[in-house]
Formats: sequence, C-alpha cells, structure tokens
Amino acid sequence: MTTDLPAGALPWLHDVGRMIGRWGFRPAFRIRVHGIERVPRTGPVVLVANHSSMLEPQLIFGMLPRRSVFLVKQEMFRGIAGRGLRAIGQVPVKRGEPDRTPLLTAVDVLNGGGLVGVFPEGTRGEGNVAVAEQGAAWLVRSTGATVLPVATRGTRRPEGARRRFRPRVDMMVGEPFDLAVGRGRTGLIEATEQIRVRLAGLVDELDEQRKRNQ
Repeated sequence: MTTDLPAGALPWLHDVGRMIGRWGFRPAFRIRVHGIERVPRTGPVVLVANHSSMLEPQLIFGMLPRRSVFLVKQEMFRGIAGRGLRAIGQVPVKRGEPDRTPLLTAVDVLNGGGLVGVFPEGTRGEGNVAVAEQGAAWLVRSTGATVLPVATRGTRRPEGARRRFRPRVDMMVGEPFDLAVGRGRTGLIEATEQIRVRLAGLVDELDEQRKRNQ
C-alpha cells in the first residue's frame, strides 16, 4: 500500500505529473538543478522553499527524485485543475484561516515516510524569505521529519523587464538538517526562525552563484 501520498491519490497519475514537471518547462526555460543528490531518498522530509512565482512548485515537484506532496492554496482547487491536483496528492490550504485539516493530512504523509513541501513565506513575493510562517516547524515537531531547504531563482520576470527568451532558472537543494522544536508557541517561533535563516541563506548562496555565472 502506498503511504507516501494522501488517501485517494493516484500514484500512477502522480508519477505522470512528475514527468511533466521535469520536462514540460525545458522548451521555455534553461533549467539548472544543483545539489539534487542531497535529497534524502527515503524517510519523512519537510521540504521548505522560497516562492516568487507559480513555477516553483511545479518545477520542484518534477525535479525531485521522489514523490512529494505540497500544501497548495485553496484557490487552485477549482474545476478540472482542482480535481487533478487532488488526484496527484496535493493538499489544499486556506490562507489566513485556522485549519488543521491540511496539516493533519501532511502529518499522515510524513508518518508514512513521505515528503511534504511547504512555502514558509505563505505567498508569492520577492522570494528572499524575509518572513516565515510556522507550519513547517509544526510539522517537524509533530513528526520528527528532516528539514530540506530548496531555493529557486529566475522564475520571476524583473519589474519593468521585457518578455524574456528562455531565461535561466536555477534550483538549488541545500543540506538536509534535523531540528529540535521546543514546546509551545515559543518553540515554534524559535524553530521557524531557524528554518527561515537556513532557507534565506541558501537563496543568498544561489544569488551569488548566479552572479558569478552570468
């Protein structure tokens, strides 16, 4: 029985979706992936990533060497697209509202040895991880999962820039790390800041690498 996807997901369709995510964007972008060997192949993992466009979730989903379940904003789960997202095992989240249902679904996936992806910034922006929400830390405290930071750059068109022809997109996987999350709200706040600092540092590292390789 498959335990790395939520109940009701179709593993075969999930794997087809991964193939589309891996190859579907290559005609439009020059994609470079760094550090993919750092992804733990087994065991519970909470992946945290920066977020500046709609492309990051699809790109990471496709490039990872294992199945992944992402927490996705509720607005995406409409019509055929929404049914498709559920079928490949993605989990809807209501932004700005207290709702433990998606987190409990994610806990089940992690307890089954799966990988859950979270965008701690909560919404698209500059992608520099200046702020972070506490969901990732809560999942780590609830399951003991390893944290895996992933940074992506190049997906967002700079303000005022013209349409780009096959822009370079870089995805960098950081070193996985274990995180002890203390009790109560204070524990979540402290652990969230540790996650934010690690992820922001990886984004800075990728920015520097992209400058050197221009």
